[in-house]
Amino acid sequence: MAVPKKKTSQARRDQRRAHHALKGPSLATCPNCSEPHVPHRVCANCGYYKGRTVVAVEVNE
Repeated sequence: MAVPKKKTSQARRDQRRAHHALKGPSLATCPNCSEPHVPHRVCANCGYYKGRTVVAVEVNE
């Protein structure tokens, strides 16, 4: 079994973890209502997807 010969310094350890941060979700704009939504999903605001209305959405005003 491989065992490290020397202790890994905090700087080297943290440099390795520099790319582990979480990223925010990528968003696309709806062509129907211009609201941001997750790509390849039905727009929660208007129910629009791939050029047609897929889900009927109630309007609360």
